[in-house]
Amino acid sequence: QVQLVESGGGLVQAGGSLRLSCAATGSIFRLNDMGWYRQCPGKQRELVAGITRDGSTNYADSVKGRFTISRDNAKNTVYLQMNSLKPEDTAVYYCNANVKNINWKVFDVWGQGSQVTVSS
Repeated sequence: QVQLVESGGGLVQAGGSLRLSCAATGSIFRLNDMGWYRQCPGKQRELVAGITRDGSTNYADSVKGRFTISRDNAKNTVYLQMNSLKPEDTAVYYCNANVKNINWKVFDVWGQGSQVTVSS
């Protein structure tokens, strides 16, 4: 079994910063692509940022230049540094990982979600 455990959400004023972390635990052979998504009430979950195993990244247009995704393969952890936060960044943030487990099965796993609230 593989789990993703998130930390780092919270309440921040507009213009402030937060850092989300997501650590993978369990019967992991390899973590492939990883990413952060967010979901606002009544809206679909959307991709915020993604990162491949070798470090290639992609971002939603709305966060380019403000958010940075990174990963530490040795720690099976992905991060999202969020700067210059805006009220419209308020959402529940979920990490996602494509995992190959020790039985060489490949599947996607989601974190539990972290509330990020940006006040104006």
